[in-house]
Order: sequence, then C-alpha cells, then structure tokens
Amino acid sequence: MKIYTLHAKQNLPISVDQAWDFLSDPKNLKVITPDYMGFNIQSGSDRTMYSGQIIEYIVTPILGIKTRWVTEITHVENKKYFVDEQRFGPYALWHHKHFIKEIDGGVEMEDLLHYKLPFGFLGQLVHPFLVKPKLDEIFEYRKNKLMELFGEI
Repeated sequence: MKIYTLHAKQNLPISVDQAWDFLSDPKNLKVITPDYMGFNIQSGSDRTMYSGQIIEYIVTPILGIKTRWVTEITHVENKKYFVDEQRFGPYALWHHKHFIKEIDGGVEMEDLLHYKLPFGFLGQLVHPFLVKPKLDEIFEYRKNKLMELFGEI
C-alpha cells in the first residue's frame, strides 16, 4: 500500500483574515481550480467552512470523465488550519491539510496532502506519468491564480 505526499507552500501579501475569508468559503474552490476540470459544487457550499461539513462536487479530471467527489471538512481551527478528507471519489485515500500562518508582509499558506490511488499495483504504475503530473499541474494553477488575485511577496 503506497501512500503519496504532496507538499506545497506559498506566501501572499494579505492578512490572515483575508486568507481565511477566501479559503473558508467553499465556493472559492471553483476559482482556484482549472476550468478544464469542469469543477461544479453540487451541495454543501451554502455556509462557510465548519467541522463535519459535507461538500459534493462533480469534476472532470481526466479524459472528459465526470467524477462525483464527496469531501468532509473534518477539522477546523479558525484562521489557522482545516482538513478535508474524501468520503467518496477517485482516490482510495485523500487527506488534505491546509495551514495559514502570519509572516512578515503577509501569510504563508501550506498544503500537506496524503493520498493513495485505487487499483493497487496498477494505480502505482500510472502515478508517475498520469496522477502526479496532474496534481502538480492543479497545485501550480492554484498558486498562480492566488498570485493573480492577491499578489506575491
């Protein structure tokens, strides 16, 4: 059983309050997701983030195949961090931690993602040329979009 890790950090010239207000609104997930992914929230975006919140999406990550994805916000510490975990979707495991901390001139945003692919050995075979590059691309898009919206340090 192979569990993969993706770690990303980004500094933005905004306050913790501004970062938290943006990240804790589930509707902003669509803003920081590439358009080609066909990201649409089906339910659960009517309130700011809270522990136990269930959010259901439709995404089209690969080859135009629509995929239902359900996540739960399992932990929230206001203006510090939150965790989303997949309850139903394309991964065998998805545990994504989002941290925000104040730094000189702004905030540091940090993502720590642990994930496991389905299909055992076959999933491991496609990881290096299909899944990992796609995740890297999505996180790079997110980084660029946040810089476009808020600037950079």
